[in-house]
Amino acid sequence: MPGKSHAYSDAVLNVLNGNALSGVTPFVALFSVAPGDDGSPGTELAGHGYARQGITFGAPGPASGNVEQVANTNNIQFGPASGADWLQAVAFGIFDAQTNGNLLYWNTLATPKVVQQGDFGQFAPGSLVVEED
Repeated sequence: MPGKSHAYSDAVLNVLNGNALSGVTPFVALFSVAPGDDGSPGTELAGHGYARQGITFGAPGPASGNVEQVANTNNIQFGPASGADWLQAVAFGIFDAQTNGNLLYWNTLATPKVVQQGDFGQFAPGSLVVEED
């Protein structure tokens, strides 16, 4: 089930308490075990040429009902995998930093993928979507 971390939900709600919500420079990560809204970290891929990648989102627009969404406008490319295949990626997460940082949103991948040595993992423009209701 997709979600938004509790920490980020709290930051959004704290706007109502007069606390400013500043913009972030988002990075996308891949997970072999999905994280959770409750702060469970999941298992991010690591090593063998893997690194979080920068993501650029377009303007928010309607998805369905009361749901709004944003999608990536850039091609996001991970890899190539070097030295060994990566573990199967089953989820992605949006962070506010290229390393460490805070998980903001996450979701499972429609099609899990093993990035084999010499291959890339990627999201075409418009294929990575984050929703908010």
